Amino acid sequence: MGVTASPGTRPLPPGTAQDAVLKSVTDELSDKGFVVAQLDKVVNWARTGSLWPMTFGLACCAVEMMHAYMPRYDLDRFGVVPRASPRQSDVMIVAGTLTNKMAPALRKVYDQMAEPRWVISMGSCANGGGYYHYSYSVVRGCDRIVPVDIYVPGCPPTAEALVYGILQLQKKIRRTGTIAR
Repeated sequence: MGVTASPGTRPLPPGTAQDAVLKSVTDELSDKGFVVAQLDKVVNWARTGSLWPMTFGLACCAVEMMHAYMPRYDLDRFGVVPRASPRQSDVMIVAGTLTNKMAPALRKVYDQMAEPRWVISMGSCANGGGYYHYSYSVVRGCDRIVPVDIYVPGCPPTAEALVYGILQLQKKIRRTGTIAR
């Protein structure tokens, strides 16, 4: 994905890092009988583990979005389960060319989503109009209609790029407070 660790740092293997965290929590629980945590961190942990996207597939990028839900990439393992209703969703994935005729529908669906809500713009067409940028009927980026949190580049972007974008959204959610966004 173009992101590499610096040569001087070597991250711990996931098993070792997870074991260290589990051991520290278990030790604290056995010593004190309870675990102390900040409410912000607990709420953000719950939010990152249960992202429910409203898929707004408008063109060929929607096919790659479907690939991300299939067994090879399996977004369910991250707690990302697509919903058909905007009232049950907290993430909107805009994938494809947004036209002037479809823009009010996009805004209406966004307004129906519950707070807090996030938007992922997937593909060159959703990011900035793409191949059809100079057409009279194309919106030059869905960020002109709704606020976008994560941009996934590509034409069409691969399923790996969408998974990476969702992981970046999870990092962004962990960094923000629960009260203010």
